[in-house]
Amino acid sequence: MVDRTMAGQVLLCFWFLSLSSALGQVSYSIPEEMTKGSLVGNIVQDLGLDLKRLKSGKARIYTGDSAEYIELNKERGVLLIKERIDREALCGQTTPCALHLQITLENPMEFYSVTVEILDVNDNAPVFAVKEIKFDISESSLTGAKFVLERAVDDDVGFNGVQSYSLQPVDYFVLKTQDMPDGTKNVEMILQKPLDREKQEHISLLLTAVDGGDPQMSGTIPIIITVEDANDNAPVCFLSVYKTSIAENSPKGTVLTTVKASDSDQGQNGRVEYHIYKSPGTTNLFEIDGNEGVLRLSGDIDYEKVKYFQIDVQARDPGRHFDTCKVIVDIIDVNDNKPVINIMSKPSALSEDLKPGTVVTMLNVQDSDSGENGKVQCSINDNIPFMLKSTGNNFFSLVTDSDLDRERESEYNISVTCADEGVPSLSSSVTLSLQISDVNDNAPVFEKSSYEASVQENNTPGLSIFTVRARDADFNMNARVSYILEDSSVNGVPVSSLVSVSADSGVIHAVRSFDYEQIKDFQFRVKAQDGGSPPLSSNASVKIIIQDQNDNAPQVLYPVQSGVSVVAEIVPRSADVGYLVTKVVAVDVDSGQNAWLSYKLQKATDRALFEVGLQNGEIRTVRQVTDKDAVKQRLTVVVEDNGQPSRSATVNVNVAVADSFPEVLSEFTDFTHDKEYNDNLTFYLVLALAVVSFLFIVSIIAILSVKCYRWRRERMFYKSGANLPVIPYYPPLYADVGGTGTLQHVYNYEVCRTTDSRKSDLKYARPCSESIISLDTSGTQTLTHAQRGKLTLDDCDDQVRIIL
Repeated sequence: MVDRTMAGQVLLCFWFLSLSSALGQVSYSIPEEMTKGSLVGNIVQDLGLDLKRLKSGKARIYTGDSAEYIELNKERGVLLIKERIDREALCGQTTPCALHLQITLENPMEFYSVTVEILDVNDNAPVFAVKEIKFDISESSLTGAKFVLERAVDDDVGFNGVQSYSLQPVDYFVLKTQDMPDGTKNVEMILQKPLDREKQEHISLLLTAVDGGDPQMSGTIPIIITVEDANDNAPVCFLSVYKTSIAENSPKGTVLTTVKASDSDQGQNGRVEYHIYKSPGTTNLFEIDGNEGVLRLSGDIDYEKVKYFQIDVQARDPGRHFDTCKVIVDIIDVNDNKPVINIMSKPSALSEDLKPGTVVTMLNVQDSDSGENGKVQCSINDNIPFMLKSTGNNFFSLVTDSDLDRERESEYNISVTCADEGVPSLSSSVTLSLQISDVNDNAPVFEKSSYEASVQENNTPGLSIFTVRARDADFNMNARVSYILEDSSVNGVPVSSLVSVSADSGVIHAVRSFDYEQIKDFQFRVKAQDGGSPPLSSNASVKIIIQDQNDNAPQVLYPVQSGVSVVAEIVPRSADVGYLVTKVVAVDVDSGQNAWLSYKLQKATDRALFEVGLQNGEIRTVRQVTDKDAVKQRLTVVVEDNGQPSRSATVNVNVAVADSFPEVLSEFTDFTHDKEYNDNLTFYLVLALAVVSFLFIVSIIAILSVKCYRWRRERMFYKSGANLPVIPYYPPLYADVGGTGTLQHVYNYEVCRTTDSRKSDLKYARPCSESIISLDTSGTQTLTHAQRGKLTLDDCDDQVRIIL
């Protein structure tokens, strides 16, 4: 049958081809799910075209906005499957399902239509929309009752869709199908045999839907039927007679027994209710739970009046079916009177300093029973500092057994229990609540024995620094803590002039502004005192650490700046690159990073000639000194610390680039006195004539000395292979001689710098015999003792200083 169908499709396809070719269009029929690259049709042959025309006309397929399932192979002139085609995704239940394509050619423009019909393949099984079908059917339902079932859905169309249904098993139900106008089938399940819930409560069926494809495919869905109950059974009591007993004077609500009955029906039809039925004398004494059958005592019974009861209980369902059973209750004589406890006296509070053995309160116990049932023994709870003593005739006294401590326990709930000697024994209990009053027996305790806090210098007076806290285990005024600053001194100054403490809160305030450079830390003691009588106290040590701020600018130690003289460093014109000119020495009285100093060259006569070491302040030549360099060089060095914000100091360094003293003198005579020459030119001319005459002889001596010094120094430099400078340092306490600004002695110090200037070491060295020439403003030459000494090669520094 399938072969005949396919043969018919092929013949129909050829008929369409022959018809379409004449009309400029062609149609094909292909099954869905063909693999990519499968042949659809020979478009060149069917349209009567030439392969060359396809290439020259730039043939292409136009599909509009739809997806491209078909592609044109211009080399072969055929249409191929480009993407797998799913007819159900493309057209759903619509038939026929077709793709409409257009093939266009250029030069000249031609247009051909191609229709590709997609034939259905049985690739989908029938599917039910739900997982299972459930019915609740009463067991009283009549045969012939109909129940509509869920229909299956098959995405395939035509004969490949759902064709038939079957139901298994068919013990109670049979299946009936009916064709609908829209081509679907209506499926019904018909009851053919009465149901009995007591025999079978649940019935499971399986509905199968089968399509007409080849191979045939099917889908199934389970049907769960729950048989609902009908009231066709009466309740039955488990026992016809129930026996129980109860002690006299039992409390109301005491459970006697539970009556049970069962009903074979289910749900509401199987629900059993219980009632006390026509039992004289029991209506007000007993009650029964209608749902559970629990029989309880609801009144007062007394063995001396009635020794037993007989109760009729009826069990019935909502259909008025019922069964009756009897309950026999025996009354038991028991010890039914409890001891009665009377408190004769009770104090409002107990002081925690009571001595052991003190009587707290008195109790009297009565029991209306006689004999053994009237004898009473009393006890109290354990682990409390009290004990109960019997004084005879059912009187008891409560006394202290050990010391009381309010801080450990401020209140005691003493449970007094008295029991008689009956069988079973009856008892009664009372609870005594005793408050313990406070005594000032605890001193305040600080959270720590010592505290440490920090504050930055330059603080505002009154600043809150730290808070000390002490706690007192006592109560009320005995626990009220006041803070007192103990008298002491710090470096001879009363501590009260530095800090104060708040009496109530323990907050420590700064009385004045602190200076880290004067005091770095100090200690004092704070006393905490309670409000008891007499008061108790304790103390704690507090250490305040002053933190440094960057409030001091660097101080330049060398070169020394003077208003009446100018210090110049001589650099010979033969100096090589890296020649050490001098070294700027500075300190900062701050600490830490606030004292880390850096050196920068701010201004210079020739920036390309000198540089300053960032960390060591050494001024060195950057390049080789030439004859074109000016003799007079002025450098401005900025010394800056690492604080936030940073502070700085500026120092001017005069450098003379020359090989002879007259050359230096001619350049530096007007270094600081240009203004004076302009004011009185005649005076300076006369003064210059006198100076030149006086210095002529001195110049000869100085030139010889310098030449000798340079020759010796260069010889020593080439021998040692290193330039080891000695940095001169002027002590802060020096005296001027004749107002010239020169020092009485020259001191050399080795300055060992670290990142913390406060830890820098200054090492004293023996006087250096370097050449120093000092000229005051009048031109008078003054040589110190060191200058007049012999120039020694081993002691001489590599610098020549001129003081003007």
